[in-house]
Amino acid sequence: MQTPDRYRLTFAYGRGGTSATMTDEVVVARTDSLGPGGNPVYCDPTGILRAEISPAGEVRMLPSGGYQSPLPPSAEPLP
Repeated sequence: MQTPDRYRLTFAYGRGGTSATMTDEVVVARTDSLGPGGNPVYCDPTGILRAEISPAGEVRMLPSGGYQSPLPPSAEPLP
């Protein structure tokens, strides 16, 4: 199976005490780096959002600076 070059990451979160769920999406591209699990690291154009994504679509967010604790998003491979 070929490793996708890009993924769409979707982050879901609640909004200020309401039951409504909001989502944010960002497209990340594969880099030359490997994460701690040995899988490719993907990055957004700003370099701030970094994620290791396994062939099974499991996402491990990688902090790119101090005081970050990003929640794992869902990942969808892009053509």
